[in-house]
Amino acid sequence: MTILLNGFATWLDEAVAELRPPVEVFDGQAAALTVTDQFHRGRRIVGRFERSGLMGFKVAAGGRRLRVTVTLALDAVSVPGWRLPGSSDLVKAHQLPPRLVQVRAQGQLRQCVLLKGGKGITSARAVFDLLPDEVPDDGLICVEALDITEGHGLSREAREAVAGRVMGGGAAGLRVDGVVIEEAPEGKAVPRSERADGAGCEALSLVSGGGLAHLHRRGSRSLRSGFFVVNPVPPGVAGSGGRLTFRLGSMADTVGRATTARDRAPARRVLRRAGVEARRLRHRIREALGTAAPSVDQIVSVRDGALAGPVRATTAGNILELEMPAPAAPLLVFLSARQGAVPALLSANWTG
Repeated sequence: MTILLNGFATWLDEAVAELRPPVEVFDGQAAALTVTDQFHRGRRIVGRFERSGLMGFKVAAGGRRLRVTVTLALDAVSVPGWRLPGSSDLVKAHQLPPRLVQVRAQGQLRQCVLLKGGKGITSARAVFDLLPDEVPDDGLICVEALDITEGHGLSREAREAVAGRVMGGGAAGLRVDGVVIEEAPEGKAVPRSERADGAGCEALSLVSGGGLAHLHRRGSRSLRSGFFVVNPVPPGVAGSGGRLTFRLGSMADTVGRATTARDRAPARRVLRRAGVEARRLRHRIREALGTAAPSVDQIVSVRDGALAGPVRATTAGNILELEMPAPAAPLLVFLSARQGAVPALLSANWTG
């Protein structure tokens, strides 16, 4: 005889073991990954989104505040959408615009991730907290990846600002390398003043500027997409609360391609090298004259459109300093640099 226990479950079904924080999930075959929508389970990775979709984990929250870290990535199989390995119709990643993806949990926008494909694997992190009353009694935590044009609660100004700048269907083929769920530290105060370099800001998830080939990279962060995301981060994490000050500069564009009517590769390489050297020389002249600083074109809140607090932009020589309050929702900061240069995030300071 079949005995109904919960819904459609029977005594023949095995009980799903809950994830007990702290826990790391790096394989899509985990039984606690109980719900998927437009998501393909993986092996040695959690899986891939076929398009905007959802993954749900059963977690023993125990009334605690939880901190969730999701590691997302783009690789050759991600472009332009999810394809089976060995498919011959893949487009090269660097030929496509960047992707701007919302990371949501329990239906609420948490952070945005800007990812630009390259020759290797480009990774980014999203870090957010879930309050005790956000986790239901059954312990189901749902994490979504949505294209910036989809979903509710987003400002019209943000969608208009990125139109034509980012790839449509940005979640297609997006890889999930890992999900970490742990208890959020209690009573940890925000440091009164700290500083991180551009790449470090992206590794912390405070900013997203296109993703990193190595999450432990250090140094400045080029912003070839012409904009970057400033994300809200959980309490106690570097960059939460208080005010943020971003230091931005520019660097010579050495990626631009020279064109030629000749078909032979050696001629193209010579012209390309000449173009790169000319751009470097022009950039060094501007730096010597103190005119190489980028400028801010627009700042838009993804959720509200308008900003919640004052923003101050000051230029000193080759450096642009952008001061703003730590945001409660992701911000899009659009920049422009002189011809032949690209803007770069040098560092960020924050004060509690």
